[in-house]
Amino acid sequence: VNKLGIVAVSNALPQDITCLAADRMLIFASYDNILHAFARNKEVVHTYEGHKARIHLLQPFGDHVISVDVDNVLIVWDVQSEEQYLQVDFDKATFAVSAVLHPSTYLNKILLGSEQGSLQLWNIRSNKLLYSFPGWHLAVTTLEQAPAVDVVAVGLVSGHIIVHNIKFDETLMKFQQDWGPITAISFRTDGHPVMAAGSPVGHIALWDLEEKKLMCQMQDAHSTAIAGMSFVPGEPLLITNGADNAIRVWIFDGPGGTGRVLRSRMGHSAPPTKVRYHGQNGEQILSAGHDGTLQSFSTVHEKFNKSLGRGSINKKKSKKKGLKLDTMALPPITVFASEVAHQSDWDSIVACHQGYITCTTWNYQKTCMGAHKLRPEEFSKHKPIDVYATAVDITSCGNFAVIGLSTGQVDVYNMQSGIHRGRYGKERAHEGAIRGVAVDGLNQLTITAGSEGLIKFWKFKTKELVYSTELSSSPSGILLHRDCGILGIAFDDFSISVLDIETRKTVRTFAGHHGRINDMTFSPDGRWLITSSMDCTIKTWDLPSGCLIDCFLVDSAAVSLTMSPTGDFLASTHVDDLGIYLWSNRSLYSLVSLRPLPADYEPSMVTRPSTCPVQDVTVAGEEETGDEMIEYVSPEQLGEQLVTLSSLPESRWKNLLSLDVIKLKNKPREPPKVPKSAPFFIPTVPGLIPRYIAPEEENDTQSKIVNLGVLAQKSDFYIHLEEALSTNEYTTPLNLLKSLGPSNIEIELRGLAPEGGGSMEVMLSFLRMIGMMLNKKYNFELAQAYLALFLKLHLKILSSEPKLLEEVSRLSTQLEETWIHLQSLFNQSLCVLTYMKSALL
Repeated sequence: VNKLGIVAVSNALPQDITCLAADRMLIFASYDNILHAFARNKEVVHTYEGHKARIHLLQPFGDHVISVDVDNVLIVWDVQSEEQYLQVDFDKATFAVSAVLHPSTYLNKILLGSEQGSLQLWNIRSNKLLYSFPGWHLAVTTLEQAPAVDVVAVGLVSGHIIVHNIKFDETLMKFQQDWGPITAISFRTDGHPVMAAGSPVGHIALWDLEEKKLMCQMQDAHSTAIAGMSFVPGEPLLITNGADNAIRVWIFDGPGGTGRVLRSRMGHSAPPTKVRYHGQNGEQILSAGHDGTLQSFSTVHEKFNKSLGRGSINKKKSKKKGLKLDTMALPPITVFASEVAHQSDWDSIVACHQGYITCTTWNYQKTCMGAHKLRPEEFSKHKPIDVYATAVDITSCGNFAVIGLSTGQVDVYNMQSGIHRGRYGKERAHEGAIRGVAVDGLNQLTITAGSEGLIKFWKFKTKELVYSTELSSSPSGILLHRDCGILGIAFDDFSISVLDIETRKTVRTFAGHHGRINDMTFSPDGRWLITSSMDCTIKTWDLPSGCLIDCFLVDSAAVSLTMSPTGDFLASTHVDDLGIYLWSNRSLYSLVSLRPLPADYEPSMVTRPSTCPVQDVTVAGEEETGDEMIEYVSPEQLGEQLVTLSSLPESRWKNLLSLDVIKLKNKPREPPKVPKSAPFFIPTVPGLIPRYIAPEEENDTQSKIVNLGVLAQKSDFYIHLEEALSTNEYTTPLNLLKSLGPSNIEIELRGLAPEGGGSMEVMLSFLRMIGMMLNKKYNFELAQAYLALFLKLHLKILSSEPKLLEEVSRLSTQLEETWIHLQSLFNQSLCVLTYMKSALL
């Protein structure tokens, strides 16, 4: 109550909670015919099942809890064991229970009120009816214990409040309220004998119990019925709430005993229709609802929420008349635009109202409606019936507002003075109604979309038409990402196009929704377009790849969407729902594979985020994506027409041609010295992969006699090349060559020539291996390096042998073809890159 901040949030129940009560330790909540008990304000610890009908009354009672359902069955539950202690069935015709109260100091007793008007006092322990009060022949709506023992306040359906002594069955005082049934009663306990009573129209009456008269009235405390009210024990504070989605704390410190609002927390009392992030820090969301109000919600803490109020034709007259009789109220806001650039100097929000020609301005800093009403001069005397504002945008500098009308007119107004600054087109910009307006980031271009299927580009300042393009169908709305210069267009045929405003070409088209597209939003970097539709799906389209990367179903269609400028949340509002839901961007804090969804992808239903989501679902989803990512192994070659390089480091192949230069540079200055003692480390075979010399090999090397048989031995590479002549399988020799270092490769290639112990056939086999590599187009750079070294070493033999010469000339044409194709692609890419760098700055 001190700050009206949320202390704790419980886990969610499967259905809407219809009844709520609390005792010292537990909170009891029921939906339909099931009762739950929450402990530590969080988890359900007890479930009580036994009612056949919906529970409508709850009363905690020491170690027990009493619940009454609409079929008139009263059950007393043992809280800990979850068992029924007692069940009493009442006859609906004679005693339909409508209120329950435990009178203080009355041990084991409860007082029941009925729709017939009589009251009954029961002993729960012995299951006995102790006394029946005849009542006042009017239905009892509420029972409340007074600060005095034995005294109870009874609220009736006629608007009477009876303060009754139940010990002697005597009426102490009687009050009457003219606003219908009594919905709630509460007594002050800070020394002032005051009783407050709530009504179905939102008024509160305060009664002085000493003088037995009406003290004062608090009219329009809520715009709907007072659902609950309670004085804070020992303090002059009254807490009230109603179905208008508001909770208010009133303090009684003024003259005449009336209360004023000390603190309040409120949302929309009717579903929000449009939400947009305000500013660049991603902390405020502006929201317009069916209730006619414009509100700002904070994503950081509820204490920063604020309401900018309702739109009004004349504020002074509105204030005089009060909420209920206000004929000056403007219809709900349909679209609005906001900008923070000059919000401390003048109004920063422009809004269009449903079926209304005048656009209003709003001041975010002062949290109220602004100074100007923007409408064309020709309509200043009379108000047309069928002409109304349909689209609005505000420039990034915050100086101008561009407004489109249903007649096809597009006007520019100054935000500071509200003066009309011009019109696009002679009479009007479009033949049909305006479906969207947008101004680019530098105030160079204004883009307008008309229902006749045209998009027009105008110079912002001179109002000249620059370009007009016809669309495939009638647009239902447009959205511009100012930083990237991309324009999203939603069509009446449920498709979406993305237009580049620099080249004025359609760059992407997406079809996939099966209902009217309600709203679109871009991610801050312009890579994603997120759309919501009446088919209850929310889809994320990846613009660079042109694919659908995410899609999920919600149980109620999303009416409006907005993505945070920082990219952390997506906010959505839904049909017939008062809340604004925040969806977290998972790609910010976990690895998410953004692969295109298959064409036959069936979206799964996602429960809308409550304040504390169900953990299991998200965890399962994350595990699945994790598995998918582990399974994926990149193939050796993505496509046959692509040229693929090996994954070997440059040091293995880049220096093959300059090995002799490297050897000269690395030549030792003096001969190596013989170690004085035996080596501590086991000697290894020279090579990239270290291998120990086996003991028997060691003995051979120590022998003084040179074994000529060892010298004549063929290498593995040589043997595999010989075999490949007959099998035509060159993968094994290639893999062997890939595992060797540069100097070993040179030794192997030298050994292929006849003078190195090789043969013409093996040389031919090597050339065929290079041919195979060029054919398959993989390990492309290795093929070049190996062939270059081979030609350098064996050029003389190659030119003298006709068989080898023929193979070399075949390789030459193959190389040329591949390289010319590659070079043209490289040149094209380089040209585009240099153009992009120079032309678009």
